[in-house]
Amino acid sequence: MRSRFRPLVSLVLSAALLLGCVGCGGSAKAPTTITVWNYYSGDLLSSFNALVGQFNATVGKEKNIVVESFNQGNVTDLEANVLAAAQGKVGAAALPNLYSGYADMAYDLDLMGKVVDLAPYLTAKEKAAYVDGFLSEGDLMNNGELKIFPVAKSTELLYLNATDWAPFAAATGVTYDDLATLEGVVEVARQYYDWTDAMTSTPNDGKAFFGRDALANYLLCGAQEMGLTIFDAKNGVMTLHFDKDVIRKLWDNFYVPYIKGWFGASGRFRSDDVKTGNLLAYVGSSASSPFFPAQVMTNDAESHAIEPAILPCPSFAGCSPVAAQQGAGMIVTKGTDAQIRACVEFLKWFTQPENNIAFSVNSGYLPVTHAAASLNAIQASGLELTDIVTQVLDLSLDAVEHDALYTTHAFLEGSTARTTLQNAMTDAAEADRAIVKERLAAGQTAEEAEAEFLTDEYFDQWYESTKAALEAYAG
Repeated sequence: MRSRFRPLVSLVLSAALLLGCVGCGGSAKAPTTITVWNYYSGDLLSSFNALVGQFNATVGKEKNIVVESFNQGNVTDLEANVLAAAQGKVGAAALPNLYSGYADMAYDLDLMGKVVDLAPYLTAKEKAAYVDGFLSEGDLMNNGELKIFPVAKSTELLYLNATDWAPFAAATGVTYDDLATLEGVVEVARQYYDWTDAMTSTPNDGKAFFGRDALANYLLCGAQEMGLTIFDAKNGVMTLHFDKDVIRKLWDNFYVPYIKGWFGASGRFRSDDVKTGNLLAYVGSSASSPFFPAQVMTNDAESHAIEPAILPCPSFAGCSPVAAQQGAGMIVTKGTDAQIRACVEFLKWFTQPENNIAFSVNSGYLPVTHAAASLNAIQASGLELTDIVTQVLDLSLDAVEHDALYTTHAFLEGSTARTTLQNAMTDAAEADRAIVKERLAAGQTAEEAEAEFLTDEYFDQWYESTKAALEAYAG
């Protein structure tokens, strides 16, 4: 009996082994999983996560790729977490395959040998699809490499409280055209201060007209308009160019009107100052348009609705405009070939016009390809655009098409150097304006209170001190 069933048992075992082998050979291959760290928030985060889910359910499923997205808080948190991961600090998470970052972040990791050059993964035709200035920002060493992949960009625009501008314009004859140049903005600010000062019997209590969210952009782009690259970085080494005449013009068109009370800053952002009635206009990121206030609240009991006007970012008279190029890209870190190719696959899909428009537009960011970076393409996408978003996109896309785009190239401690430059002027302006106000309160005239700060000698002292501080970052 035993011998009778032996062949049958053997046959069953053989079949089972055969099926097992077929099962092993035919089982689904483990997917290539890539992690993405970002610092997005609000609608931008929701949009990003939705697109990640869409990718996983379509192209990712087809190509056996899974993208896992992790939010790291704000950009400072993200930078700290990426650096800790790259350095292998105790308690740090593993370095992500992909993360949102700026040139300085990419440069720091590149020095550690942890950033992938994506240029070999794109054909010439694929590279040509992207806006030139957006793609070239990722070439950290000016050698044709691509260390930052563009996903969404922004520039700067002038935001104006059009409601409260109207009576001022009617009384003084100023127009929006007067705000096209930086010199024009200063003159309008002077008139606004005088106009508001005359509304009361108290002398020297006029209101500031204008402010800036990012003074460094004014200094760097303004210098560019005059032919000067302050931080001239090549191959990660910075040469400082601090021409005195150029810097003096920058000083005269920000520091001087600031200490006179024509420019100002009090809230965290200049949109906050518009909301409190402390400013009428400011230059800020095109991506900040959702934060322009719907009303001015002069105190806890008084408020009134306002309408915005969005205008081009002013430039120096007689100069070709230079537009600030802003917005983090995506940085791919070293990994297996499969992981790197999966990252590239996701980035290519993510920046396809329909996907890139869906991600960027309603948050005030610009798509990064030629096909998507047009108002016609955006409107054809079917997205519902508010009037303010339409204005922002129209002006921003026009700046991208017609203005020179500028962002500093990466160098060691580049972000610190930028902050040093910005703080040198803002700190001086704020401190000296405070002294002027004290002197005015003590009974001095405006001319007496300001005189010390308007001399060539005072500027020279500031210039030499600032130049020495910036030279510490030169190569």
